[in-house]
Amino acid sequence: MAERNLHIQELDPVWQRILREGQEALKDEPLLGGLVHSSILHHSSIEQALAYRVSLKLASAEMSEQLLREICDEAYRSDPNISMQARADLTAVYERDPACHRLIQPMLFFKGFQAIQAYRVAHWLWREGRKDMAYFFQMRCSEVFGIDIHPNARIGQGIMIDHAHSIVIGETAVVGDNVSMLHSVTLGGTGKEEEDRHPKIGDGVLIGAGAKVLGNIKVGNCSRVAAGSVVLEEVPACKTVAGVPARIVGDAGCSQPSVSMDQTHIE
Repeated sequence: MAERNLHIQELDPVWQRILREGQEALKDEPLLGGLVHSSILHHSSIEQALAYRVSLKLASAEMSEQLLREICDEAYRSDPNISMQARADLTAVYERDPACHRLIQPMLFFKGFQAIQAYRVAHWLWREGRKDMAYFFQMRCSEVFGIDIHPNARIGQGIMIDHAHSIVIGETAVVGDNVSMLHSVTLGGTGKEEEDRHPKIGDGVLIGAGAKVLGNIKVGNCSRVAAGSVVLEEVPACKTVAGVPARIVGDAGCSQPSVSMDQTHIE
């Protein structure tokens, strides 16, 4: 297994590009040398870099960086899907966010990407039965990033959370692959009901800033939820909904709303 991991690292184009960008960043801004070295250049794989970055961000007087780093390292070793999902998330941010010009930006500066990676470790802890530690990760993500994702929520890969302030994703929520959402989005319940009580977001969905999707309802693949909308009923695939409460106002406008990030065009 160790030999296989070495070959993967040598052939990992995402990590190799991050390393090149780190070297370029040092030339452009030498004062960031400590940050770039400790977060990027000091590591031999993207898994090590992510484990370091997540543990550094979530460390506190209650839980040391070293202990959190050991937990993150264990998660990446135990479940290779976590790092593959991270690569997809990183690529999604780079391709969809016009403010992102290099892969190192999400790694170093974008709290939406960092919070999703912390959630992925928390989700692994939850599946391993280590629920109290998973709750600790959730708590620290909320405190540090202003993003509250329950560790039992199921979130796919290729996720882009732009600006990423005040995101809430509930315990039984499901988010598909290649979803984009902006700040202040809530995927919540409608009361004190138990069991399956949160939204199911399909693949390729775009959720605008401040939108609230409430209850055990489905938002179909490749649909759009307009900014500020309150969605209380199921949304068919490839449609745009808007308003309070949200209503269908047209088609999605394109085949991949989460990739185009077009929040205005309606067909």
